[in-house]
Amino acid sequence: MKSILTALALLLTTLPAWGWNAAGHRLVAAIAWRQMSPIAQHRVTDLLQIHPDYRKWTAKAGDNPGYTAFLEASTWPDDIRKDRRFHDEGREAPTPPFPGMADTARHKDWHYVDQFSNKVRDGELDHQLERLTRLLRNPGTPPAERAYALPWLIHLLADIHQPLHVGSRDDGGGNRFEIENPFNRRLPFTNLHTWWDDLPGPPWLRGPRLERAADALLASQPKPPRQGSLALWEKESRELSRETAYPAATGSLLPAITADFAARSQAVANQRLATAGYRLGRLLEGTFGQVSRETE
Repeated sequence: MKSILTALALLLTTLPAWGWNAAGHRLVAAIAWRQMSPIAQHRVTDLLQIHPDYRKWTAKAGDNPGYTAFLEASTWPDDIRKDRRFHDEGREAPTPPFPGMADTARHKDWHYVDQFSNKVRDGELDHQLERLTRLLRNPGTPPAERAYALPWLIHLLADIHQPLHVGSRDDGGGNRFEIENPFNRRLPFTNLHTWWDDLPGPPWLRGPRLERAADALLASQPKPPRQGSLALWEKESRELSRETAYPAATGSLLPAITADFAARSQAVANQRLATAGYRLGRLLEGTFGQVSRETE
């Protein structure tokens, strides 16, 4: 039995981890939406309507399709990993552009940035966040390009607040760090990155349950005292990755998740999700809430 479980653990470490799961990204987006003025919400909605997947995002929307589209757009950069319209650069032949979508690459290296002790880096998360922010703030950027950039910005700002997306160990952000989780009988062996990604809740979280979860985070997590820079956000996550994200070694076959480690990690995840939401809301308010009429 032990050999079977060990083989299962090795298999699981080869599966890709995508950042906060869908619940985490929707929670960040839900919190951000609450920080934005009606005019910023309106302008964001107008931009998302240009995106070719807007109809899909709002197919089951209620009386606030703009908010629904905003939530669903937050997971779009992960969703396209299973979308045949898109391709993995360097591994697959490029897929053709389609109306409203000139770039059909999946850009998997945009989701993380690792900085190793030998000054070698891997990933483009910080560079792309900076570029996308500039692109959205530039009134001369074509609307279709801004509509493409917005879901990426929403998503990547959440990713940079996930400690294992800003790492310093050569383990694929915890993807190659196997753990034992005795609290999950269905999946007792997994990798650390996947375990962290799932801390926000089940990936299907939507509707009233999502709203209650977002309200709970807002009630328990105060706004950060300052917006800070992208470099600060990256520094915060890298320090958390080094200091608190990894379980201590035990006498078991694999490092095990303890009750104390799980509780501390959940507290960190809650704080990072809320902080990401506050900061995303401020960034979008500054981009869309105070735009002069000359740039509309």
